Amino acid sequence: MHYLCSIWIVKRSDTVADAAIALLAERGMRGLTHRAVDEVAGLPPGSTSNLARTRAALLELTLSRLTDLEHEAVSSALRADASASPDLAALLAEAIQVQLSDRNRTLARYELALEATRRPELRKIYDEAGRRFRDPAVGLLAAVGSTDPLRHARQLVAFGEGLMFDAIAGAGSEPTFDDLREAFRELLSGMLGRHS
Repeated sequence: MHYLCSIWIVKRSDTVADAAIALLAERGMRGLTHRAVDEVAGLPPGSTSNLARTRAALLELTLSRLTDLEHEAVSSALRADASASPDLAALLAEAIQVQLSDRNRTLARYELALEATRRPELRKIYDEAGRRFRDPAVGLLAAVGSTDPLRHARQLVAFGEGLMFDAIAGAGSEPTFDDLREAFRELLSGMLGRHS
């Protein structure tokens, strides 16, 4: 019975977080309320409050779910053995395309990133979530011969974030796979001192 209750709570929390992600993308931070989440999720009034009593708890739940969804979406590139890959730039381009394919998820992350600048408790969670993406990048770059994989990984992630922000919220248009692959080839070539 306890096991079934745990499964129900996990599914309910995913439903609540998914609705919160949709709301953040559609209405921004001001549109994210417990009542709105109940409505979007199709849950009885008060359901969101039962899982996340405060706004801070709702934001933390949403960020945790969002991080899991993004990590799952790009896991093939993150787990890739760069030393065996004939085209690391193509793997990175694929990861960015995956992120761009779910505009809601990316917009919600931008909303949460800005909110994290004002909420230290959320900032801590946001920074820890970022490590799930930066740490594998360090490993990838070390495997292909980076002389400073930690610094290069920060630059690589920042570069990818910039490409996504420009495509989603900036003045740029959405890049093609070939555009992304070429951009990453140029970046990696500069970092590694050779064609990648």
